[in-house]
Amino acid sequence: MATGIKDKVAIIGMGCTRFGERWDMGAEELMVEAFKECIEDAGIEKKEIGAAWLGTCFESINVGRSALPLSLTLRLPNIPVTRVENFCATGTEAFRGACYAVASGAYDIALAMGVEKLKDTGYGGLPSFTGSDSGSLSWQWFPNMTAPGAFAQLASAYAAKYKIPDRDLKRAIAHVSAKSHANGVLNPKAHLRKAVTEDQIMAAPIIAHPLGLFDCCGVSDGAACAIVATPEKAKELGKKDFISVKALQLALSSGEEMGYNDWDGDHFVTTSQCSTKAYNEAGITNPKEQISMMEVHDCFSITELVTMEDLHISERGQAYKDVMDGMFDRDGETPCQVDGGLKCFGHPIGASGLRMLYEMYLQFYGQAGERQVEDPQFGLTHNLGGFPAMNVCSISIVGRYGE
Repeated sequence: MATGIKDKVAIIGMGCTRFGERWDMGAEELMVEAFKECIEDAGIEKKEIGAAWLGTCFESINVGRSALPLSLTLRLPNIPVTRVENFCATGTEAFRGACYAVASGAYDIALAMGVEKLKDTGYGGLPSFTGSDSGSLSWQWFPNMTAPGAFAQLASAYAAKYKIPDRDLKRAIAHVSAKSHANGVLNPKAHLRKAVTEDQIMAAPIIAHPLGLFDCCGVSDGAACAIVATPEKAKELGKKDFISVKALQLALSSGEEMGYNDWDGDHFVTTSQCSTKAYNEAGITNPKEQISMMEVHDCFSITELVTMEDLHISERGQAYKDVMDGMFDRDGETPCQVDGGLKCFGHPIGASGLRMLYEMYLQFYGQAGERQVEDPQFGLTHNLGGFPAMNVCSISIVGRYGE
């Protein structure tokens, strides 16, 4: 019988670059920067790594389609390396591969690396998914869709279902963004480090109503990585009170949201189901009380707000009130985006999932500086790739080994 991954994998080292417009570095240099911090933190030598996973999303402007760039760049000793991609869940997918390899007993130590170089394309936005090699997802499902437009529809559906006045919803999502900006100020590795008021956010140009300029995450370069090991190996290396993986879950849309009328467009089916499975795997019975901190996929401010309900932290239709009550502020009941989130830390797609875990790791070891959360018990990370009607959701829960 399957027993899940709880306490079968220890995180023994992590590293993360500064995110931003890294014109001075290519993807390879970013990987080196993250890996250097990670392996020094782990206190091991490269020859002890048994296998590695590389996560990148846009291979055409990055490192290409094979896993060789990771092996060549880091001079890994002829070990198995696998490249993975799963939209915005790519970094967590690399982490999942390394964790499952260790949990299976195939390796004592494995590496997960996520990297994305997005700024040297010659234009300001993301590359298109509608190229000739992008497959049926583009021409069948969203040939005319934009990300701001799709998530603006999510906001409109949420407001309509719960009869929330337009200004109240805009004020709530403005608070979400202002909170992330305030947290980003305290993070030396964040892309955007400037405080912004709710009034400034509400007065900003509209991108897709009700989402304004400050409700959208930017485009960043960056890399993050983790070294994982069996608990036995972690103890052998002298690690004490180490962080272990409590749950790893992945859920992909089945097509029912787009093909039938049951889904009303106000929430993420995958996140609701994925989080329930993750809590069961981790042995969490009351997430609102037991989850100490979260890093969620705030590609747009409305996404973070709705996700609070899909994670079963807020009641349905009540997240906008919880946001305004400060529940998810840095000093609130359940701090969210303590490092600035996608909104302000940045969103180099292949790296984001591992960047979220990096913040959890720092918090558990008391290394988060001014943004430190007091005595965390469980930390949750959440990625969402794609669009509300069709997406990939990944959830990780971490905590101290044996607790």
